[in-house]
Amino acid sequence: MDVIHDEEDLRFYAVLGQEEAELTYTYSEDKVLDLDYTFVPEAYRNQGLADQLVKAGLEFVKARNYRFIPSCPVVEAYVHRHPEYQALMD
Repeated sequence: MDVIHDEEDLRFYAVLGQEEAELTYTYSEDKVLDLDYTFVPEAYRNQGLADQLVKAGLEFVKARNYRFIPSCPVVEAYVHRHPEYQALMD
């Protein structure tokens, strides 16, 4: 799955046939992303796609030396399983 970052629409997404999976965010303040919503179409769930979206978002945060807020429960669960990203939380 190729994850695409759409900085204009503030989301990371992947095209899955006729549907899309996405992780959306807002800027809660300068250099702080609020990772607020993850969606994977039902037919594509339980295949690790949400994890790929979250990882792409967190790698963007890390590369830019930003911080993030894990408002989405999927993001929060991912960070719990991958503590290397916890230092980036705001």
